[in-house]
Order: sequence, then C-alpha cells, then structure tokens
Amino acid sequence: MNRELSFSKSIFLIVFILALLFVSIFLLKSEPHLPLLATTVGTATMLRLFGFPWKKLESAIIQGIQTAIMPILILSLIGILIAVWMMSGTVPTILYYGMDYIKPQFFAVSALFVTIIVSMFTGSSFTTVSTVGVAFMGIALTTGISPTLAAGAIISGACFGDKMSPLSDTTNFAPAVAGISIFTHIRNMMYTTIPALIITTVFFMFAPKPEAMDLSSIQQIKLALQEGFQIHWLTLLSPFAVIACSFKRVSIIPTLIIGIVTGLLITAFVQHQTAIDVWFSVMQSGYHSSIANETVASIVNRGGLQSMMWSVSLILIALSLGGLLQHCGVIDAFFRKVIQPLKRSSAIVLMTGASSIAVNGMTGEQYLSILLPGQMFKDEYNRRGIPAKTLSRTLEDCGTLVNPLIPWGVSGAFFAATLGVPVIEYLPYATFLWMSPFITFAYALIPRLQKNSLGQEQVVSG
Repeated sequence: MNRELSFSKSIFLIVFILALLFVSIFLLKSEPHLPLLATTVGTATMLRLFGFPWKKLESAIIQGIQTAIMPILILSLIGILIAVWMMSGTVPTILYYGMDYIKPQFFAVSALFVTIIVSMFTGSSFTTVSTVGVAFMGIALTTGISPTLAAGAIISGACFGDKMSPLSDTTNFAPAVAGISIFTHIRNMMYTTIPALIITTVFFMFAPKPEAMDLSSIQQIKLALQEGFQIHWLTLLSPFAVIACSFKRVSIIPTLIIGIVTGLLITAFVQHQTAIDVWFSVMQSGYHSSIANETVASIVNRGGLQSMMWSVSLILIALSLGGLLQHCGVIDAFFRKVIQPLKRSSAIVLMTGASSIAVNGMTGEQYLSILLPGQMFKDEYNRRGIPAKTLSRTLEDCGTLVNPLIPWGVSGAFFAATLGVPVIEYLPYATFLWMSPFITFAYALIPRLQKNSLGQEQVVSG
C-alpha cells in the first residue's frame, strides 16, 4: 500500500533537512558528507515513524542510488583521463604555450570565453572543466591569480555550454520535459543568457587583480615543464579527439574512453613511457612526477581514479537522500500544496524557479531539479496559457546552473574536486550561474521585460 505524506509532515522534513545542512556546512564549516549522511538517517527514521515500511524506504534509497551510477562512472573516467593527460604531456603542453598567449591581466575574460567555446562544441561542463579548466587553473597558479577568481571564470564558461549547446543533455532534457523543440528553447534562453553573459564579462574585466603578478617565474616554470615532459603538438591530439567525439554526439562514456586510450598512445610515442604497470599506477592513484619545481609539481601531480572518491561518496549519500525525498512523496506533497493558492501567473514562474533551486538543494541532482518541477508545473502552465518555453527556460536557469553552486550537488562536488577550490569559495565568482536565475525572476516580475522576452505571446504577469 502506498502512503500519502501530508503537507505538514513534508514541511517538517524539509525544515529539518535544510536546518541541519545549513548549521553543519555553513556555520560549523563541516565537510558535507557526514551532515548529509546524518540528514539521510534522520529523514529515514522520521519517515519510518510516519508509517512508511522499511522495504519502501530501502527501495527509495536504492532508486536514488541508481541515478548516481552514470555520474559515478563519468567522474571515475574523468579522474583517470586527467591523470593520463598529465602523464602524456597534454596538460603540460597547454600550460607551456598558454603562458605565452594568455596575458595575466586578461586571464579571467580569456578563461571565460575559451571555456565557452569548448563547452559549446562539447556540450559538457564536466569535459570542459577537466580539460582546459585544469590547464587554466595551472596558469593561474603560476602567475599569482586568485584560484577562486579563476575557478569562477572557468565554471561560468563551462556551464554556458551546458545551458546553451544543442549537444548538451540538459539543453535537450528541459525542452523535452516542457514539450517544446530544442531550438525554440535555445532561442528563448537568449533573453536571460545574453544579459547574464554581459554582466559576467564586465565583472571579470574589472575584478580585483593582484597588485604584483609573479611573471618572473614563468621562464623557470616553462623550463621545468620542458625538463619533465616532451612538449609537442602531438600531445594535443587526444583533447581534439574528445572534442570531435562530443561534436559528433558520441556518448560521454565512449568519448572519455577514447580520450584515455589516445592519451596512453601519446604517452608511449611522445613521452616514451611504455611500462604498463606505470600506466595502471597512474590511472589508479594519479600522476606523480619527479619535477623539483614545486609550482609545476602541484599542477601536474594529480588525477587518478582515487582522486574522485571524495565526490563519488558525496554523490552516493546525496542521491540516497534524494531517493527518499522523491520516492516517498516528500517533494510532491510539499510543492503540490504550494501551487494551489498561487493566483498570478508570474507567481507560478517564480515558484517554478524556486522549486528547481529547492530540489537542487535537497537532492543535489540537476536532472531531478528539471524533471520534478517540470512535471508538477507543466499542466498549470497549459491551464493558465503561460508559454511552455517559459517553463523550459526557468527549469534550465534554475536547475542546470544552480547545481554547481551546491556543495553536495553532483556538479558542485565534481568542480570542487577537479579544480581544487571549494564551492563556498568559488560561488561569489561564478557570476554567470547566479545571474541567470536572477534575470529569470526579473522577467517574471517586471512586465516590460516579460514583453521583450515573450514577444507577442501572453505576458506571464497574469
């Protein structure tokens, strides 16, 4: 027998979850794993007291974990890919030439637009951050640029493609949930994306820069790179292969495997490292060079399967909690009750965005933050005559882009682990990610902006 959870009980659970996470992570500065685990145990205990049988709770947790399988596989392969690209000299070559062509004064803007270009071609923020993003972080460390500023620019650019590229899975998923074509969806997102990008660009142009940048050490760093690796254009063939696969819409897992295999081949032919046991060790535990230069060593000594276990364990716990909330009806009971008293159509749009952000916060999963509010609000949009493209844009802005701003979110955990900057630290600098939802809410509240974004269709102010 399926139990229906009451609104008051769902409110109690949600307040408990948010309060415990806020106190533990933001006030006590705890790593998110144990607070999330305590929250999951507490939520399961209360649901059991509310009458849910253990078999139901167990099933909900398993269903939540099942959604983590693909992200875990991707994270694991990316950890291996990073290590292989260090060993093959791919990232060192990008660093070597990047320090010649990227001026520190314009680093943030350069990082923003290069990652935008790469993410538009790949459709993946994960691929972009783990390739050119890692290289840009290395350049930032060598020139004294703030790692938090660099991470903000890299993540903003990488998530641009995740939102706007027709090759992105979320860019296809949001319009599918709303019931519109992908190109209608992309055109309509221009109304929030272009202003957010302009503001982000201006922010990074005028962002505070260190008064003195240590440019004298660049030659020493380039010399260390030359001593540790064969710097050669052939090492760039592997990332080009990954970009080509993404452009041809090859699935992400085969794409990453191609990147790893080509990286190993380059390791053999360019770096002359053919020992299979060394390859296995690097793929498992990361690359460890004998380079004496500490700056270079801190950049290239990274990656490996084990480097992603922090993120993997966090995702498993977060999606276990997400499974309880979704499959025991906590989220559904809360939001369906909240929708009923809303009278104005603008309030529906605002609640859609707030729902996506809340689901992101409670489950850490961007697909659920698009799917669940989309399913709950779709009929209401149709009934009130609100364009479906407004629904899909709101889901994308508040679902896809907010996930990297949550420490226990799948994207947030991955970006923090890959770039070595905690979410809480890069959050203020990831301007594009929080400006897009802000502009979405502005369109819902300001009639003149609504007309500009919706053209001749019905204005959502009701």
